[in-house]
Amino acid sequence: MDFNVKKLASDAGVFFTRAMQFTEEKLGQAEKTELDQHLENLIIKGDSTKNWTEKILRQTEVLLQPNPIDHTGARIEEFIYDKLDKKLPSKTTNAELLGHYMLDAASEFGADTPYGKTLVIVGEYEKRLGSAEREFLHTAAAGFLSPLRNFLEGDWKTIAKERRLLENRRLDLDICKARLKKAKLAEAKAAVAPDFQETRPRNYVLSASASALLSEEVDKAEHELRVAQTEFDRQAEVTRLLLEGISSTHLNHLRCLQDFAEAQATYYAQCHHYMQELQRELHRCSNASTSPQTSVASCPKPVSSAFLSGPSSSGDTSSSLSGPKAPGGLASDQMPTLVTGARKAKVLYDYDAHDGSELSLLADELITVYTVPGMDPDWLIGERGNEKGKVPVTYLELLS
Repeated sequence: MDFNVKKLASDAGVFFTRAMQFTEEKLGQAEKTELDQHLENLIIKGDSTKNWTEKILRQTEVLLQPNPIDHTGARIEEFIYDKLDKKLPSKTTNAELLGHYMLDAASEFGADTPYGKTLVIVGEYEKRLGSAEREFLHTAAAGFLSPLRNFLEGDWKTIAKERRLLENRRLDLDICKARLKKAKLAEAKAAVAPDFQETRPRNYVLSASASALLSEEVDKAEHELRVAQTEFDRQAEVTRLLLEGISSTHLNHLRCLQDFAEAQATYYAQCHHYMQELQRELHRCSNASTSPQTSVASCPKPVSSAFLSGPSSSGDTSSSLSGPKAPGGLASDQMPTLVTGARKAKVLYDYDAHDGSELSLLADELITVYTVPGMDPDWLIGERGNEKGKVPVTYLELLS
C-alpha cells in the first residue's frame, strides 16, 4: 500500500512538472526542443493519412449503406459478432426483398395472367440485382473497408501511443535542460558573490558547504539530462520507424482501392447486363401477348434510348441505322431478322461473353455481323479476325 501511494505521488509530481513545462512553452517562457525536419515531415504525413483515411472510410460506408440508422445498427451488429468471434450473417438486400414481394404477388394474382407473368419476370431479375449487390457489398467490405479500419484501429493507435510517449520524453528533456541551466546560474552567482561578508571561519565553512551542494546539484542535473536525452533519442527513433511505415500503408491502400474500383465496375456491369436481359424478356412477353400484325407497331421494344445508337429519326432526318423504314418508325436494320449478308457494325459498349458461344466486345471497335436462319432476333453472329460468336444487337450500331 505504501509503495502504491508513493508511486501515485511520484506520478502526480511528474505530471504536474510536465504540465508546468508545457504551459510555459505555450506562453513563450520556456525553450522547446524541436524535432528534426524529417521526423516533423513524417508526423505531418501520418496525420494527413489518418484524417483522410477516416473521411474516405466514413463516406464509403455511407455509399454502401445510405441509411444512417441502418448503418449504425450494422456497425453495432458487426462489433458484437467480431467480439464473439463469429461470422456476420449475410443479409437480404432491398432489391432481393422487392423481388420476393413481386413473386409472392404473382402467386396471389395468378402467374398465368399478364400482370402475374410480368411480376414473375421482373421479380426474378430484381433478385439477381440484389444478389449482385450483396456480393459487391461483401467484396467492398472485405477488400476495402476492413484494411482502412484495421489501419485506424491498429497501426495508427500504436503510432499515436508512441507519439504521446515521445512528447513526454521531450518535455522531460526540456525540464532537465531548464533544471541544469538554473543550477549552473546558481553556481556561477555563488562563485561571483559569496554569501558571507567577513572572513570568519564559521561563514567560510558555510560558504564552502553551499558551493559543494551547488556543484553536486549541477552534476546531478547533467546526469539526468544525459539520461533524458538518451531516452528521447531512442523514442524518436522508434516513432520515426513507425511513421516511415506509412508509405507501405499507402501502397496497401492503393491495391485495396484498385480492387474496390474493379468490384464496383463488375457490379455495375452485372446490373447493366441484367437490365438488358430484363428488357429483352419484357419485349418477348409483350410480343407474345399481341397479334403478329400489330406487335411491332403497338408494342415497340422497351429499350431505353440511351442504349440505341443515335437519335430517333423523323421526317428527312436519317437514323444512325440505315435502311428502309419498317412499321412503327424503326429502321429495318434495327431488326436483326432483316440483316442480310455480312455487315460492318460499331460496338457501343463493352460486353463480356458469358459462355463459349458468345463473343466479347470492346466499345468503339468494328466487327463484322450477320444472321443465320432460325436465330434469336436479339442476337447476331459477330466476327473479329478468327474469333466468332453471338453478340447482342443492343450493343451494336450497324454501319451502311
